[in-house]
Amino acid sequence: MRSKLVLAALLALGVLPGRAQVAPTVKISGIPLGVGGGLSDYDTDYYRPDVPHWSGRMTGASVWVDYTVFHGLGVEVEGTSIFGGNPKPSVPAGLTAYGKLKEESVQGGLIYKYRPVHKVRLFAKMIGGIAKVDFPDTDPYYTEEDAGMFTAGGGLEYPVWRTLFVRGQYEYQWWRGFRAAENLNPSGFTIGATYYLRGIHKHL
Repeated sequence: MRSKLVLAALLALGVLPGRAQVAPTVKISGIPLGVGGGLSDYDTDYYRPDVPHWSGRMTGASVWVDYTVFHGLGVEVEGTSIFGGNPKPSVPAGLTAYGKLKEESVQGGLIYKYRPVHKVRLFAKMIGGIAKVDFPDTDPYYTEEDAGMFTAGGGLEYPVWRTLFVRGQYEYQWWRGFRAAENLNPSGFTIGATYYLRGIHKHL
């Protein structure tokens, strides 16, 4: 009887490693891809001393996607549209203003996120791309223009639920070659949130 028990135990030990090799192990880890958006409030920096005179702060929205590559350093793509709260143009009698002010941009570049301190994660970024501005003018055939641009910005993120982070950021922009000679420097704040994706990876 004892010899039969020993033989059964040896057989069981021989089968267990084989089963352990077949069974997959599951590892849950964070994917450093963040998708976010928020509301923006910008100084448009658009000022025309001639007709029509149009200037002021406006509101809009921003969306972004960022991916961390190495130790906080990553890449970000951002789109912004400033379209709300248009100030009224001042047009002399007999003239008509065509179009409304709107500033839009699509950019990409580098972002660096510092190590969290008391859950607050600071970040800085340098991005660039193309911009388009729609503007009021007395010429109905000339109410928009494109320009190259780049942006310096920074802000902070704070976790509020699992992988959801509240984000606040400030950006200062350089638009080059607007109206062939002028430069625009829009700047403003964005308040929103970033959601970082999570995934399950299986290894055999």
